[in-house]
Amino acid sequence: MRTSVDCVFCFFRQTFDSLRAAGVENGRMEEVAREVAGLVSRFDFEGTPVSISRDLHRIIRNALGVDDPFYEHKRRYNRLLLGMYPQLKEMVEKSADPFDTAARLAIAGNVIDFGAKGGLTEKEVLQAIDTALHAHLEGDPAQLKAAVAKAKRILYLADNAGEIILDRLLIEQMPREKVTLAVRGGPTLNDVLMEDAQEVGLTRIVKVISNGVDAPGTLIDEAPEEMKSAFAEADLVVSKGQGNYETVAPGPGRTVFYLLKVKCEVIAKDVGCPIGTLVMRAAGALPA
Repeated sequence: MRTSVDCVFCFFRQTFDSLRAAGVENGRMEEVAREVAGLVSRFDFEGTPVSISRDLHRIIRNALGVDDPFYEHKRRYNRLLLGMYPQLKEMVEKSADPFDTAARLAIAGNVIDFGAKGGLTEKEVLQAIDTALHAHLEGDPAQLKAAVAKAKRILYLADNAGEIILDRLLIEQMPREKVTLAVRGGPTLNDVLMEDAQEVGLTRIVKVISNGVDAPGTLIDEAPEEMKSAFAEADLVVSKGQGNYETVAPGPGRTVFYLLKVKCEVIAKDVGCPIGTLVMRAAGALPA
């Protein structure tokens, strides 16, 4: 997906959200904003939004001398959802269709995205979870459930901290010996890292690997060999979030299920769904 003019406004908002998260004063904000404006002036609009966002956040981290501006925000949402995990797990297990319920909750968790909305509140997250079971879903969890049953190797591409607890609910509905979970290789926005997977207990139930890049998506060409092999060998990829949607494509013998909440006009136009829609969309031939 190429970068659009709409993405430029999103990049500037992400810049100021990151600066505020790091507690930067206005004078220093202006200096960093000038550096970011210089990057924007050199944009190659044929590049992907994820690649440009990665470059932008490197500028921000270098300018601030802060490795992870959203560190405390990630801890906050991990703790919030971990506290709810026993209740949510019981909800899934007691539902008429546990796989459907877990899938809806996992997609609803995609609201925890500081790239799309820096001022996200805990109330909004709880509302998203509360309405997930009854909201319209563009897609069919039964189709994913059937694909999971037939797949030999499943690669699950995680997106954000906090959200990862809801991903765990869905992963627990899958044969865990088939599943490899991929997290980001370095800090970017509030995206999930290895330490987040460890904190929420995912490293105890499935294999977890790093995708090797500090970008809010999956850049396979830049990934380490372990990640490239996992991607090449997977016949089913579960791709969470907008960044992975922008960067991950199906291929011969590989089906991709995109699970996301539509949060911006660019993605809304591409998937043909209004902002706010919960989406589960398959691309590529389904496992036979």
